[in-house]
Amino acid sequence: MKIALIQLDIAFGKPEVNYAAAERKIREATAGSPDCIILPELWTTGYDLTRLGEIADPGGHTTGALISGLAREYGVNIVAGSIAVRQENGGITNSMYVFDRSGACTGEYSKLHLFKLMEEHLYLQPGAAKGLFTLDGISCAGLICYDIRFPEWVRVHMAAGAEILFISAEWPLPRLSHWRALLISRAIENQCYVVACNRAGADPANTFAGHSLIIDPWGEIVSEASGGEEILRGELDLARVREVRGHIPVFADRRPELYL
Repeated sequence: MKIALIQLDIAFGKPEVNYAAAERKIREATAGSPDCIILPELWTTGYDLTRLGEIADPGGHTTGALISGLAREYGVNIVAGSIAVRQENGGITNSMYVFDRSGACTGEYSKLHLFKLMEEHLYLQPGAAKGLFTLDGISCAGLICYDIRFPEWVRVHMAAGAEILFISAEWPLPRLSHWRALLISRAIENQCYVVACNRAGADPANTFAGHSLIIDPWGEIVSEASGGEEILRGELDLARVREVRGHIPVFADRRPELYL
């Protein structure tokens, strides 16, 4: 599976600017004929949390129309990062959508763990569902940023058969070492591919790390971006997942009845 990660520099609180930039980058990314494209976290708004009531996408419809159309036009799967979505109850979620090659929405996940250090809990509602979906017959999971600090939540998805973990993030530069260590750990302990798309650039309160990553099931880095805006490409060999899981049978050796 060929992957393209769009490490975008997000315009703070300017959805129309970001929609145009994302469309331009997606079209650019298709030049390499990837099987899947992934975007970062909150790519339509950035962390302009105090204005989400005004700028969140109602029902995710604007984003869905754009990404679905591009997926269908180019025949590519798109893990559409995450966006601020205004729900029918008036609450706002940080939600990831997945579109298949036909443009159909085949997955939706709202960030389960809200990051209090960046005041997410004051403006967002947490999700309550798993991030499982299928791409081209491959079982996958999608999680968002802070979720990777909860290995027990990641393991729920891997125990259900997921072979690729897609992560969208706005991970700050001061914790870059955590970003790399946590992602490598999640790959090793779950014997899966990790495809993690971070943002580039800065907003009024934060500088972000970039360094999007593709990591194989042995914990080896397949591709890593720089700190700036770029399209990172890499290829996944899914036979590698089965090979590593067969060599060290972690999932067969689990004793979950003792883990509570």
